[in-house]
Amino acid sequence: MLEAADAALFADAAIAFDLDGTLVDTAPDLVRALNAVIEPRGLPAVPLEDVRAMVGRGARALLERAHARTGTPVDDPEALVAEFIDIYKADVAAESRAFPHVEETLGWLRSAGARLSVCTNKPSVLSDLLIAELGLAPYFERIVGPERTSAKKPDAAHLHDALGGGYGRAALVGDSAPDVGSARAAGLPVVVMSYGYSENPADSLGADRVVHSFRDVPRALASVWQRAS
Repeated sequence: MLEAADAALFADAAIAFDLDGTLVDTAPDLVRALNAVIEPRGLPAVPLEDVRAMVGRGARALLERAHARTGTPVDDPEALVAEFIDIYKADVAAESRAFPHVEETLGWLRSAGARLSVCTNKPSVLSDLLIAELGLAPYFERIVGPERTSAKKPDAAHLHDALGGGYGRAALVGDSAPDVGSARAAGLPVVVMSYGYSENPADSLGADRVVHSFRDVPRALASVWQRAS
């Protein structure tokens, strides 16, 4: 995938990945669960493409944004989140799929010596289940959702907890503003996927690199690390 000199950069690297919109296209299952919660309460269904720009800040924010579309207040948000999670968890990977080239690229990164983790604002129990269902769990040392860190993205603590320690170089691969914010707060580079779930265009987020295919992630990371050395 890379020439030997570039591949060697990954031997002591730690790389954290966002989940929704970066590794996995989860929008079809998220919109299914979201609409199952809001439609019985009289709110209009949210179209699939709209959900792709609403995902990055967690389940509660997703429900709040769905209500805000019609100016409807959120009554008992904790109950809504619990209902959403129950519906979503019951069939978490019904239509969700890893984006093209994710698995082969994760495999290459692991074989090159990189330590991989997931840094996500998705509830940890859902992240664990989804990643296991899609057969991606063996690639990751840890999955750090918001309950497994002291402060979630865009706080630096979330990224530090996901990466662990003892690495020579590190980076975050994501798709949205919370990812860029977390990496910047941690003083680490960030690569953003152009196809992800962002409220704003990927090239406006201030990432070190924007890539259009997951297979280009290793080359983008090598370029960023070389520039910093």
